[in-house]
Amino acid sequence: MRGDSTNQGELFSYVSLESRIPDNHPIRKVRKIVDTALAEIEPAFNDMYSSVGRPSIPPEQLIRSMLLQIFFTIRSERQLVERLDYDLMFRWFVGLSMDDRVWNHSVFSKNRDRLMRGNIDELFFDAIKKQAYAKKLMSRDHFSVDGTLLEACASMKSFKPKEGSDDDDRENFHGQKRSNRTHKSTTDGDAKLYRKSAGKESRLCHMGHLLTENRNGLIVEAEVTEAGTRQEWDAGTTMLAAQGSRPGMTVGADRGYDTGEYVDGCRGLTITPHVAQKSVGSVIDSRTTKSWAYRISQIKRKRIEECFGWMKEFGLMRKLRHVGRAKTAWIFRFTAAAYNVTQLKGLLA
Repeated sequence: MRGDSTNQGELFSYVSLESRIPDNHPIRKVRKIVDTALAEIEPAFNDMYSSVGRPSIPPEQLIRSMLLQIFFTIRSERQLVERLDYDLMFRWFVGLSMDDRVWNHSVFSKNRDRLMRGNIDELFFDAIKKQAYAKKLMSRDHFSVDGTLLEACASMKSFKPKEGSDDDDRENFHGQKRSNRTHKSTTDGDAKLYRKSAGKESRLCHMGHLLTENRNGLIVEAEVTEAGTRQEWDAGTTMLAAQGSRPGMTVGADRGYDTGEYVDGCRGLTITPHVAQKSVGSVIDSRTTKSWAYRISQIKRKRIEECFGWMKEFGLMRKLRHVGRAKTAWIFRFTAAAYNVTQLKGLLA
């Protein structure tokens, strides 16, 4: 017997939102990891809000929503709010019921500063790492380091002469030399004109740095600095210094780190630098390059490119959506935490 196609909706639903999500769906594992981390940083949430006044949107729901934006590569908060309204899986993950009204997209902008002041990116990132360390999924001795350019949310037309410059023609910039010494972006004043290597075009950008461990390729540290070669070396040693000092520690890196300043900095931390050698003028001796540990580090260090690739392709970091280094650093570290969550989902299975 053929059933009738009726357009009349049911007045009541007797199926719970929980039952709509299959027991074996990967999002359940992700939710468990995220909830454990959020429970860890709950005291920080309490310190962020007053004990009196109108109840706010729970910060846990904001964090889960921002994670969904990264996991599913949703380009804007407007699109995220729209998806939250009709997608049952999104509602379940965030903690909204079938009847809960979704907040306005401006909520994210208004609350991001509060989350930044509370250093929630660092706390959440550390809480995710804590779960990995507890299961011995992260090495404390062997690391890889690298940096990448993050294209700023500013066009080259915004790169104009600084106040007091003798350049009167601020509109027609063709054929003129522009540098960070004489020019500055009017959109993102923290962005610098920089190119990664010879033959590449110069862009307004920030520089993101990652330190990964070599056991499973999880991210240990994430920093954002001004774009520059020296900043890359300084950030590398700073992130390593935060790992303490133990015998046998090593760090792999590409030949861009094959400089006396960086290598001496690593050795000063009692960390053996397994840096790829330059063809000419390398500061890495042959005793180091002939060891098995060096060869393993050179293989493992390439996994850090997977982190950068995921963060740019899926995590919306290829072209920045926020202005200023502080916001960029917050989003970069939060995206690094999201990457670790996706990896832990499989490692904890």
